Amino acid sequence: MSSKFHTAYKTIGEVVKILNETEPKKIIINAHTIRYWETQFSKLKPKIFNGRRYYDYSLIEILKFIKFLLKSEGITIEGVKKHLNQKKSNLDDSVFNSIRTNYLKNKLSDIKKIIKDLKK
Repeated sequence: MSSKFHTAYKTIGEVVKILNETEPKKIIINAHTIRYWETQFSKLKPKIFNGRRYYDYSLIEILKFIKFLLKSEGITIEGVKKHLNQKKSNLDDSVFNSIRTNYLKNKLSDIKKIIKDLKK
């Protein structure tokens, strides 16, 4: 990703789009869900300017992590809180590698389906 992505703040609408592009894609996250997660997870503290929420890269990564644990792994909110509290400053790279692997597997599956359809 470009360095601009890492430094730019995103609105809640932009964050919703980013989260819905990450695995599992079948699970749709909306702004209401993000606002609820903010009440549950102390690490989710977006900047608020003129009454609007703005998220930086690190908060977006935490949201991806939360989505993965809640929706892919089936961990409870309390379980996710424990995971987040165990990490001092960085989230576990193995979880993000798992997310990336899941994404690549789904893309590979899509490509296989396209190739199969083309052969027909």
